[in-house]
Amino acid sequence: MSYDDGWSAINLEMPERVPRTEYSAESHWPLIQTVTGIDVDADSPFEVKQKAQRAFIGADGWNYDFFWMVLITAFEFGDIRTRMGHAEYAANGSDFNDNTHQLFTDPERVLAFDPYDILGGKDHGQLVKNFESHYRYQCRTNPDCVNMTGVYITCLSGLIDLFGWNMLLMAAGIDAERFGAVTHRYGKWMQQYFDALADADVPVVMVHDDIVWSSGAYINPEWYRRFVFPNYKKFFSPLIESGKKIIFTSDGDYALFADDIADCGVHGFVMEPWTDMAAIAEKYGKTHVLIGNADTRVLLSGTKADIQAEVRRCMDIGKQCPGFFMAVGNHIPVNTPVENALYYNEVYTAMSRR
Repeated sequence: MSYDDGWSAINLEMPERVPRTEYSAESHWPLIQTVTGIDVDADSPFEVKQKAQRAFIGADGWNYDFFWMVLITAFEFGDIRTRMGHAEYAANGSDFNDNTHQLFTDPERVLAFDPYDILGGKDHGQLVKNFESHYRYQCRTNPDCVNMTGVYITCLSGLIDLFGWNMLLMAAGIDAERFGAVTHRYGKWMQQYFDALADADVPVVMVHDDIVWSSGAYINPEWYRRFVFPNYKKFFSPLIESGKKIIFTSDGDYALFADDIADCGVHGFVMEPWTDMAAIAEKYGKTHVLIGNADTRVLLSGTKADIQAEVRRCMDIGKQCPGFFMAVGNHIPVNTPVENALYYNEVYTAMSRR
């Protein structure tokens, strides 16, 4: 069963079948319609979409064992944030947004920022209830998966949403020390959420933070070690004490920081194909959950031979690791050819038994 295989992998018990998860495939409506036989598209009523998604994710569809989810996103900031717009990604371009707004245009205001002054404090008990409610909703929606709740705006992702890329990089470049102090102030504010997660009745926590881009770190690596990872240790300490499983996600190539992240106490790594999964598996494959990291570009434009080779690459690494989940490491977007996605699933299924 999917939940059993997923929970076994989370606990490094090496299930006989390699479990899997995917991202965005459950919003690829032509794929969902083909797999489930349910007449659904981007304009269908919510109830029809939800029924089709459940069928697709479930045992008679693509059989997800793990469903990636967080609760705390940039919406937590309300209007106190930078708007960077959004390129077309979802079906029918429903997520396209050319509305942009800069919170600060002066880097000095970035360097003076204190989230408590502007965003205020949070009620601990309400945060606990929110996390528990979110987790229970996920369990009802995807009952056959390992579910979770968590935080998207953990540290640098939060600062990116608040300030935007230009102001963040400018402030960090003008005065790295003062920007480090901003990061510590933000960390103190974020600690509220992690303290609440520690008290919440949820077994798995997803921690997302885009600390790098595709070419690696965008600030001096030693800066991260002084100002980011010490905050991670504070965030994760109460989670570890309460017995939570912590799974970490970052876009881009974070292989440089794998040791730092592991040292902060996480139990697993979600990886895009930019990150060298083989290198991480060599050191952490027996002790940590690994999720990923097939390249979506192979599904977008590769041949069947290319797709098979990409799945085999991941399986050759992952089958030796007790906590490995197969996944396309940077989403299966709606422009992925249905026949390629179907073939990917066919190859995964054929290779999934250890």
